Amino acid sequence: MQKISTDKAPAAIGPYSQAIIAGDFLYASGQIPIDPATGTVEATDITQQAEQVMKNVGEILKAAQADYNQVVKTTCFLADIADFSAFNEVYANYFTQNPARSCVAVRDLPKGVLCEVEVIAFLGKN
Repeated sequence: MQKISTDKAPAAIGPYSQAIIAGDFLYASGQIPIDPATGTVEATDITQQAEQVMKNVGEILKAAQADYNQVVKTTCFLADIADFSAFNEVYANYFTQNPARSCVAVRDLPKGVLCEVEVIAFLGKN
């Protein structure tokens, strides 16, 4: 297994890695809308927060020499299911290959954010 770490995405806020490569797969920890430059959540609405989350996911993918097109599964967490449509508008701009996905509303997310996304990407040859 290989740990993936980049300063272009937020540092882990607990005892975990940003991502792990195991075999031909990248397993990325959930990303929340922390701005890696400041270490804080700056965005206030679901659209802005989803954009920051997708950028953070992209930086982790890039650190593993991958991109959004290699993502085979996402798990998305929303603080409010009423944000589903607005979240999907942002999500669709990044995950154009339509990977498998779960999307659920949860009671709380770290730092009181509105969304979190984790991904699994295939790094091997098709």
